[in-house]
Amino acid sequence: MANTSSRTLRLLSLLQHHRFWAGQDLADKLEISLRTLRRDVDRLRELGYPVEASRGSTGGYQLAAGASLPPLVVDDEEAVALAIGLRLASQGSVSGIEEASVRALAKVIQVMPNKLRHRVEALRAATIPAAANGPIVAASLLTTVAQSCRDQERLEFSYLDASGSSQQRLVEPHRLVSLRQRWYLVAYDMARHDWRSFRLDRMGNPENTGQRFRPRELPASDAAEYLRGSLQTLASGARPHRILLHSAAEPIKDLLGQWAEILPISDHRCELRISADSLEWAAFAVLSSGVDFELIDAPGLDVLLQGWHRRIQTAQRTPTG
Repeated sequence: MANTSSRTLRLLSLLQHHRFWAGQDLADKLEISLRTLRRDVDRLRELGYPVEASRGSTGGYQLAAGASLPPLVVDDEEAVALAIGLRLASQGSVSGIEEASVRALAKVIQVMPNKLRHRVEALRAATIPAAANGPIVAASLLTTVAQSCRDQERLEFSYLDASGSSQQRLVEPHRLVSLRQRWYLVAYDMARHDWRSFRLDRMGNPENTGQRFRPRELPASDAAEYLRGSLQTLASGARPHRILLHSAAEPIKDLLGQWAEILPISDHRCELRISADSLEWAAFAVLSSGVDFELIDAPGLDVLLQGWHRRIQTAQRTPTG
């Protein structure tokens, strides 16, 4: 077992890593008993760290905002300066540290008392970053999304898509990625049952739902690789084809969900959205569903299917031998 001082620092680090820890999980992580954990939590409180505890079968600990910043960390003036500097860095004023700045900012904001938050906001409102080349994203939005990623909580927000329409989205956030002077969230979309990337400058009113989730396996080695592949697909000219299928959504998801987006409309109808450079691939997906369909927005697909239909009819009439 580690000595008391190093164990207490380890406890503080874990509490900053996740917003909430179940008591037994935290004790197991530190390889100590629940009784020892309670004593270590009390030591943190004596040092000024606002650790909250909840009892019962779902009880545990979390680091909360306090009346003042914990001592022996930074004073009020340094805290304000740190938050402002991290906000500027998160907007790309210093290349290469944007993501680290957001993570650090989330930790600072978590324990910052309201009086200091107001001072930070006042300074932010009176400051214009001269070197901002990409869209400006509010630091409050960045920290909300970052905390949701860290705590593995489902996130709800409004999102303005490329066509200009706004929709509510519910996702399981994975990682924030800074790429090409923009911020993106890589997340699993609950309604579309697939991974998606979202530009933060198109996101509005993000709210942590408090619903925790078990992380899913990302279809890439990391979030940055997934995002680059997603953007490359968009740049290549692939466009979504929209087809109405006369079937419930679940059987179609089992058949085509790995390659296409399936949106339920009713108990007997769903919409198939598939992005493909090749019309032949989109046509194959539609026909492999095995159900009646109607083309909603799929330019060129009707002509291709008609051509296939004529060739099939000709082949049926052609005598053999």
